[in-house]
Amino acid sequence: MSSDCKVELALDILVGKWKPVILYHILGNGTLRFSELQRLIPDITKKKLTTQLRELEYHDIVNRKIYAQIPPKVEYSITEYGKGLIPLLESMHHWGLAHLQHLDEIYGEGKV
Repeated sequence: MSSDCKVELALDILVGKWKPVILYHILGNGTLRFSELQRLIPDITKKKLTTQLRELEYHDIVNRKIYAQIPPKVEYSITEYGKGLIPLLESMHHWGLAHLQHLDEIYGEGKV
C-alpha cells in the first residue's frame, strides 16, 4: 500500500466492534448521556464504552460535556468535524444492506 494512502489512518479511528455502533446511536439520537449509551448498547462493557468514547473525543469526532452536579452528568454529541463522517457511515450502512441481500441471493433465504 502506498504511503500516500490514508485509508489505514481512517480505519484506525473508526475500526472496532463498537465505534461505528456508538456513532450510529449518537448520530441517530443527537446528544446522549453515558447511561443512555449503555442502555442502547447492552453488550458493551462500561470500561470499553469509556475507552471508545475517549478515543472518539481525542480525534474530535465526539464532544464530551460534563455538568457540575451530583450525581455527575456527562453528555456526548457529534462534533461539527465528526459530522463529516455521516456520508461515510451512511454508505457503509447501505453497502451492508446490499451485501446481506447479495448473500441471500447466493445462498438462499435463511442462510445469512
